[in-house]
Amino acid sequence: MSSANHGEEKHRTRLPAAQFCGSEFSMWSVLKQGIGTELSKITMPVVFNEPLSFLQRVTEYLEYAWLLDKACAEEDPVDRMQYVMAFAVSGLASNWERLGKPFNPLLGETYELRRDGYRIVAEQVCHHPPVSAFHAEADQWFFHGSIQPRLKFWGKSVEIQPKGTLTLELLRHGEAYTWSNVNCCVHNLISGQLWMEQYGTMEILNHVTGHKGVLTFKTGGGGGAARDLHRVEGFICDKDKRRMRFLYGRWTELLCSTDVTSYEEYKAANPAMFGREDLRKKSGEESRGGSASGLSSRKMFSKF
Repeated sequence: MSSANHGEEKHRTRLPAAQFCGSEFSMWSVLKQGIGTELSKITMPVVFNEPLSFLQRVTEYLEYAWLLDKACAEEDPVDRMQYVMAFAVSGLASNWERLGKPFNPLLGETYELRRDGYRIVAEQVCHHPPVSAFHAEADQWFFHGSIQPRLKFWGKSVEIQPKGTLTLELLRHGEAYTWSNVNCCVHNLISGQLWMEQYGTMEILNHVTGHKGVLTFKTGGGGGAARDLHRVEGFICDKDKRRMRFLYGRWTELLCSTDVTSYEEYKAANPAMFGREDLRKKSGEESRGGSASGLSSRKMFSKF
């Protein structure tokens, strides 16, 4: 709605209805029938849903759309890739502690969102399997793609596989970037404290310059308090596969960047933190996978 005093558009900060508490319902009684199958084939009680449709959740990917404006303003392709990678990671930040399932849209259902500087339209284009497509545009960029979420139940956890390709076009530079999101898993469905993690490898390719950003989302291990939980690390490489920048952080908090020389120096000064996995396990140390937390004073270009 519009403000009569300032003429500025106001956006709501909460939903019109609170999410119903489903703590007294047994999720196991519903899920036990679908072990090893896709959850889209199981009828779920409404109390397990968020008061949102999946199309609305898709538009949340643009919460940090200003990173794309930053990318468009950069002249160096490596700097542009940094902001694009930050945007790709930031799109997952809204998933943190979002353990409810959004409602499945009807075939042909649409959802449109307008914000300062951009507009996005999402549509449910297929029902079996469920596929959602979206297109967002601003003065300097287009962002579009499709998502085919696949959910599998493995007894104590649910794995979400967001199949589909996302494409970003930076109009000023005539560049196109593509990537796919990593898997998500919600643990302790039957008993204990629910916790979630994103894991896998995300590859972002600039199809014009050949630069590639590769990010590894670390697994949390055997518990939600593990040191690697939510950690992200990776490199930007040029078309000849030479490393240009090292990126690190947590998808729930921030993403930082440093030059490769600083990374190599830090790695040489802390060899125990970058040892082989089997040696760390033998020594009884918690797996850290080469944590770069000591580089945190370096340039931070995105905070979620």
